[in-house]
Amino acid sequence: MDRNVVIGLGSVVAMPLLGNLSDHYGRKVLLTFPMTLSIFPLAILAYSRTKYYFYAYYILRTLISVICDGSIPCLALAYVADNVPEGKRAAVFGILSGVTSSAFVCGNLSARFLSTSATFQVAAGGSVVALVYMRAFLPESIRNRGVPAEATETDCLLEKAPSKKLQIFKKLPSFDDTICLLRTSPTFSQAAIATFFCDVSEIGLHASLLYYLKAQFQFNKDQFADLMIIGGAASSISLLVLMPLLAPLLGEQKLLSIGLFFGCAHMFLHSIAWASWVPYAAAMMSVVATFTMPCLKSIASKQISPCEQGKAQGCLTGISSLASIVSPLIFSPLTAMFLSDNPPFYFPGFSIMCAGFAGLIAFIQSIKLKDAESVADSMSSSSDNLDP
Repeated sequence: MDRNVVIGLGSVVAMPLLGNLSDHYGRKVLLTFPMTLSIFPLAILAYSRTKYYFYAYYILRTLISVICDGSIPCLALAYVADNVPEGKRAAVFGILSGVTSSAFVCGNLSARFLSTSATFQVAAGGSVVALVYMRAFLPESIRNRGVPAEATETDCLLEKAPSKKLQIFKKLPSFDDTICLLRTSPTFSQAAIATFFCDVSEIGLHASLLYYLKAQFQFNKDQFADLMIIGGAASSISLLVLMPLLAPLLGEQKLLSIGLFFGCAHMFLHSIAWASWVPYAAAMMSVVATFTMPCLKSIASKQISPCEQGKAQGCLTGISSLASIVSPLIFSPLTAMFLSDNPPFYFPGFSIMCAGFAGLIAFIQSIKLKDAESVADSMSSSSDNLDP
């Protein structure tokens, strides 16, 4: 838990910073940084898995995660927002999440057929291939967007010279900048609140579920892995097939509420599971529950100007990191209390039900979300009003 707290605290600070820097220096440049660093811990275990190499892996992985945990999905979403029109953004965000979920399923399946040494070698090789592919084939998305990556030609040379050393520090976001961003739009701040409670709920479920299933139904690690694979496969199919079809028809706000509702139902069903097959049935509800985060990210991106998409996604990822600190501190002791020999009252799934109530807060918040005019639409309408 201490490691997760350290990583979460680092990510709360680092994610808005990396997102803001990507608005100025480009998504591709900032993506290179975490993708390169993520290779080294895997390479250590691919080389050797003796005690001291494992210690080196653990320390290096923790330090890198403090800076880079969650940065690749964050910057990838900002990149997609740069290149996809608002009307298609929810569907494409869903496809991106579906690809991530598919990779999770493939990784779990391949680990069952590979030896331990081969697993880390394949993982390190895959990370290298991803980095090379990104550098070779991914075009920069903000080069021609007018983003202030460099000083404009109208800047006075005398003003530019003394401030050049401090230029990067002016671009670093402060806490006040984050608060200002949350105040930019009521819809964005509501999406941020929903993101926090949704992540508290999801992380609380994962912090409790393994111990609950082991205590109640004697699940072993293989059965739990099967459960994750079933949920991941269902999520992949849903995000890759269903969401691109439903997002244009229903809109992301209705789809968000539907996803949160089924996410809560999924947790409540886990909490009262009466037989060993119930968790498998509950896992199938993730077919709909996985709509939540792509919809939230799409709604938030439409409330922020095109030149601040990195800052917006970094802010939401930082909020998710804050939830990753808060949630285990609440749900891990709660799970231990109700699975102990002397619980306050008999309800082994009480902590999972509490996680469901946290998701219910996010669901109520999603209902309050109103159809808000996006920044692009408001800029277009204001320019139309200025035309004679």
